[in-house]
Amino acid sequence: MSNAYRSDFPFFESNKNRNAIYFDNAATTQRPHHVIDAMKQFYDENNANPLRGLYDLSARATAAYEHARHTVAQFLNAEKDCEIIFTRNATESLNLVAYTYGLNNIHAGDEIALSIMEHHSNIVPWQMVAKKKDAKLVYLECDKETGKISSDEVRSKISAQTKLVAVTHVSNVLGTTNNIADIAKAAHAVGAVLVVDGAQAAPHIAVDVRSLGADFYAFSGHKLTGPTGCGVLYGRQELLEAMPPFLRGGEMIEYVTREDATWAPLPEKFEAGTVNAGGAVGLEAAVRYVQNVGLERIAAHDNELATLLIDGMKKIDHVRIVGSTDGSKRCGIVTFTIDGVHPHDIASVLDTEHIAIRAGHHCAQPLGAHLGVSASARASVYFYNTEEEVARFLNALKNVRSWMGFNG
Repeated sequence: MSNAYRSDFPFFESNKNRNAIYFDNAATTQRPHHVIDAMKQFYDENNANPLRGLYDLSARATAAYEHARHTVAQFLNAEKDCEIIFTRNATESLNLVAYTYGLNNIHAGDEIALSIMEHHSNIVPWQMVAKKKDAKLVYLECDKETGKISSDEVRSKISAQTKLVAVTHVSNVLGTTNNIADIAKAAHAVGAVLVVDGAQAAPHIAVDVRSLGADFYAFSGHKLTGPTGCGVLYGRQELLEAMPPFLRGGEMIEYVTREDATWAPLPEKFEAGTVNAGGAVGLEAAVRYVQNVGLERIAAHDNELATLLIDGMKKIDHVRIVGSTDGSKRCGIVTFTIDGVHPHDIASVLDTEHIAIRAGHHCAQPLGAHLGVSASARASVYFYNTEEEVARFLNALKNVRSWMGFNG
C-alpha cells in the first residue's frame, strides 16, 4: 500500500493482518512514532512536576513544557507565548471562554451569534451564557447545498446588539471552511469578539490567528496526530488578562491569605493544578511532524481523496452526499446517507470489513435539523490514507444495501 508516511505510524503495522481502514480521522487521528517517542523520552528522562521544583529535573520539565508552548504559539502565529493556554481539549477551551469571558461580558439584551454548523461544544456553552445573562442566540444559516455562509447572512445577523460571535473554522459534518477573516471584520465592526473552533481546521490547513482576526481560537492535539487530553486555547493577551480564572489552585496562584488570593500572570492564571507536561511535549512533536509533512501537502492529499470518495459515491445508487459535492472544499470530510439504511447500520456493516467510519449526529444536531438529516455516516481521511483504501471502501459501500436485505 503506497504511502510514504504510513511506516511512521505503529497503528498500521499493528493492524496490517486485519487490513484495517481507518476513516474516522475527524474524530481522532493515529499517532506517529515521533509523537510516542517524544512523550516516552520526556517520561524517561525529564519527568517531574513542572513550574514548582527548584531542582534541575523540575527545571528541565518546565523548559520542555514552555518550549511546547512556544512551538504552538509559532504554529498559530500568536504574537506572544503567553497567549497560548494548554487545556484538555477544544471543548474545555471553549468552555473556558464561555465561563470567564462570556459570563463577565455578556449582559441582558445582548446577542451571541453562532453558525448553525457548530459542534455542540461551541453551542451548549453559549446556551448556558445566554440563559444566565438573559441574552439572545442568533444563528448564521448556511446554504443547504454548498454549506457556505454568505456575506449577506453574516452582515444581516451580526448587529449592534452582537457582543460575541462563535464559529467553526471547518465544519466537522460538511467539511466547509468558513471565511473567518470576513466574519471577524463584521464582528469587530460592531465591537464583538470572535471565538473560533479550530478543531477540524488546525490538522488540515495553515492557521494564522492574527491574519484571521480571531480573538480566541481553540483546537485539540489528538486530531493532528497528537495525544489525547491536551488541547489549546489561543486568546489575545489583553482579553485573557482581563478575564478571571477558570479553575483555582496550584500554580495559578500568586499569593493566598486566609481571606483572599491573587492570581499568577498569564499563562499560569488559566492552568490550575499539575499540568499535562507529557501531553504538551507530545503535542509539540505532533505540530513539528505535520509541519514537516507540510500543511499544503496534507490539504492537497485530503482533498484529492475526498474527491475520489465523492466521485465514487455518485456512481452508487441510493447513496446521498450531505453538503457540497466539491471534494476540494471538504478538508477530507465526506458525510453521506444510504436510502433505507440507518447510519449506525452502515457503520456496523462496514466494520465487518474492518473499515472504521463515524455514524450519528456528529455532535451537530442543530445542523442536522437545518439540513433535514437527523443522522448520517461520515468518512474522514488524513494524509496517511491511500487511494487503495478509498477503492476498497467504495467497493464495500456498494454492497451495504444488499447486505441489509435490499434487492436494489
